[in-house]
Amino acid sequence: MATTSPPPLHHLLTTTITTLPPPLTTPHHHHTLHSPPFRHRRRLAISCTYKVIIEHQGEVTELEVDDDETILSKALDHGMSVPHDCKLGVCMTCPAKLVDGVVDQTEGMLSDDVVERGFALLCASYPRSDCRIKTIPEEELLAMQLATAND
Repeated sequence: MATTSPPPLHHLLTTTITTLPPPLTTPHHHHTLHSPPFRHRRRLAISCTYKVIIEHQGEVTELEVDDDETILSKALDHGMSVPHDCKLGVCMTCPAKLVDGVVDQTEGMLSDDVVERGFALLCASYPRSDCRIKTIPEEELLAMQLATAND
């Protein structure tokens, strides 16, 4: 019996390429469905910047703070000498009173009762609106934290 050898590789490739159907297109675009235009675009992150006014040691400073940065980091970048230590929301050396506005401080360790009374840690506070904040002595925050712990 005679054996037949397989067709040459270039013949298989040529036949396969010429027999493929034309690429599908979307009705309003000339991009193929195999490589849609959104595949090549970066995902856009929407970021907001808020005006944060900080009252510290008798001075008032206005900062523009992005919603993904802490108020403490922006204050330090601006050259303010705000007390701080751990930058993790644990040690309570950067206390403040939120006079007006909204901050997200879910990363901090303050109790819900203390947060509801308007206290904040600058290292764990991300602005969610324009804000006015007044730094306070650490003892004031610690006294409030202890008082609410006994409630």
